[in-house]
Amino acid sequence: MVVKVFGSLRGACPQRVLACLLELDLDYEFVHVDLDSGEHKQPPFLLRQPFGQVPAIEEGDFKLFESRAIIRYYAAKYAEKGVKLIGNTLEERALVEQWLEVEAHNFNPMLYTLVLQLLVFPKMGGKTDHVLVQECEEKLEKVLDVYEQRLSESKYLGGDYFSLADLSHLPGIRYLMNEIGLAHLVTDRKSVNSWWIDISGRPAWKKVLQLITA
Repeated sequence: MVVKVFGSLRGACPQRVLACLLELDLDYEFVHVDLDSGEHKQPPFLLRQPFGQVPAIEEGDFKLFESRAIIRYYAAKYAEKGVKLIGNTLEERALVEQWLEVEAHNFNPMLYTLVLQLLVFPKMGGKTDHVLVQECEEKLEKVLDVYEQRLSESKYLGGDYFSLADLSHLPGIRYLMNEIGLAHLVTDRKSVNSWWIDISGRPAWKKVLQLITA
């Protein structure tokens, strides 16, 4: 059954979902939601996502929102396809879940604030809070120092295989590398940089990038 993905291609969370679906080689239909006009805050969309955020998915009668919940669902549902995005054992899955939580609660909040301050607000005519930017950058440096230690011991965050823990970082690190001028946070760390080169070169992610730039 075709998965309908409602969102905007420029959004990091829809990109996360698309990367997962492409890794699993699933058929999907992308339904554009116009964020500029506030379509995501209108009643029809709020029936799919009551908080007015993207993405949301529909697969037949089944509906789901929150990008990390969506990728967990599909990785588990199609685990038998041979793409080991969540691990095979309970212990492997626990490590993947651990680093997914790190991404959601330690990495993403800093990245999100930096994107708002350095990219979104200036485009809207607002001012950048440079003190806040400095604080977030320093906090993100410490987070990535932890990543450097982990990735000096393990090829990927969850272990010796590419998993949701790595996939979930792809949209955010793309902003660091290409959108907000903070690529040094990655390139100054040997293991993190090697990891980024590896995961960003995956065919599924390259297809997402093609969609973004089309």
